[in-house]
Amino acid sequence: MAEDYNADTEWNDALRKHGIIPEKEKEAEITEEDLVKLVEDTVTEKSKHGKGLGELDLDELDELEDEEDDRILLEYREKRIREMKEQAKLAKFGEIREISAEDYVQEVNKAGEGVWVVLHLYKPGIPLCTLINQFITELSRKFPATKFLKSVSSTCIPNFPDQNLPTIFVYHQGELIKQFVGALAFGGMNLKIEVLEWVLSEAGAFKTDLEKDPRVKVRDVLFSSLKAGRSAGDSDEDNDW
Repeated sequence: MAEDYNADTEWNDALRKHGIIPEKEKEAEITEEDLVKLVEDTVTEKSKHGKGLGELDLDELDELEDEEDDRILLEYREKRIREMKEQAKLAKFGEIREISAEDYVQEVNKAGEGVWVVLHLYKPGIPLCTLINQFITELSRKFPATKFLKSVSSTCIPNFPDQNLPTIFVYHQGELIKQFVGALAFGGMNLKIEVLEWVLSEAGAFKTDLEKDPRVKVRDVLFSSLKAGRSAGDSDEDNDW
């Protein structure tokens, strides 16, 4: 077996000291100049002029930059096309449908893998039910990947109490995830579509583009009004207290 004279051993050190074997070979180090040359070579390969980075004039640099911008834009365009195709596959609803008790199992329990369902139980003649039907009609168009359904309560669930109306059930893959029962759950006729969108999004029915809870604004206004009224009625004696 041949001796490895580059090995770090006491015997090899002694041999080197007396000049019997040559000094250990040094491993090649990558210097800063090597890195600069690597970048230059890369730019030269990309440049159709065959010049290095330092040899390009302003017009050629602009052209190289444009080519890189075009590549980035092309990649972004291809990514957006893929995203739009995925969205198109999911966007298969886009409207609100009326169902009966006979449709319930098929439309809700067997809605399909990954499908979110929003079901509104209502009765004609109840103003808040009418308002929510208007809102979810708009939301069904905005979020076509979610299945929006409505049903007259007594038709869908026999003997369903009127005091529980309106009611919204949120299902995912046939399982009940969230329920909103009665007028108080919706804040009564003061309900805004942005608030309904937010709470349904929190339940997971879809992903909203609203940046913050619209109910916070209402609470802030009420708090400011109460604070202003309290300050106006405060006396020095009250402040001392």
